[in-house]
Amino acid sequence: MTDLEKALITRFGEERVQSIPVQQGEIPLLALDLELKSPVTVIVTNGLSDYKMPVPEAEKGNEYNELYFCLPNYWKWEELDNPQMNWVFTWIQKLSSFVVNRETWFGHGHTIPCGKDMQSLSQTMKQNHFFMIRPILLEEELAPLELNDRTVQFLALVPIFADEMDYKQGKGTVKFLKKLNNNGVTEKLDDFRANVLNSRLRFWRS
Repeated sequence: MTDLEKALITRFGEERVQSIPVQQGEIPLLALDLELKSPVTVIVTNGLSDYKMPVPEAEKGNEYNELYFCLPNYWKWEELDNPQMNWVFTWIQKLSSFVVNRETWFGHGHTIPCGKDMQSLSQTMKQNHFFMIRPILLEEELAPLELNDRTVQFLALVPIFADEMDYKQGKGTVKFLKKLNNNGVTEKLDDFRANVLNSRLRFWRS
């Protein structure tokens, strides 16, 4: 059992933390069953923070991160053969491998396309980029952990649409986060989320 897993068990209770089987060579994963107003399951890496990210000077103190997806309670994530849901496991592994193998870093506000062809994540999840942010919905639950000689922080993987990506690149992280917040978007996945840039149009159509 890793120090991270022990710390999460201390925070949430042993009954809410479980290991997820992975293939040999893949990063270990944990599932956290959290009781909020609406329960969620968090799929989080268990050991990415063993890698010290080479952050720039302005990001000192943010070298150790774990990535996570926040799943709604209607998702049956245990259905590992279901392409509408199993992409979260594919992508959390890809992104974890990418950052380590490229000897690079991920931080709050970073974006990355879903592959070179930028295909939609699934038939129901049409987004084709990821936006990485500090916890919003889970700000208290996934507050940084102090483990031995390091502070481990959590980065949420938030799927976004191509034009949302363009907006974020043009206007910046702060304005894009405000746009998400104004539309009630957090890190919790939502198969039915509309593009936040069309909010005014949706209002007049409703």
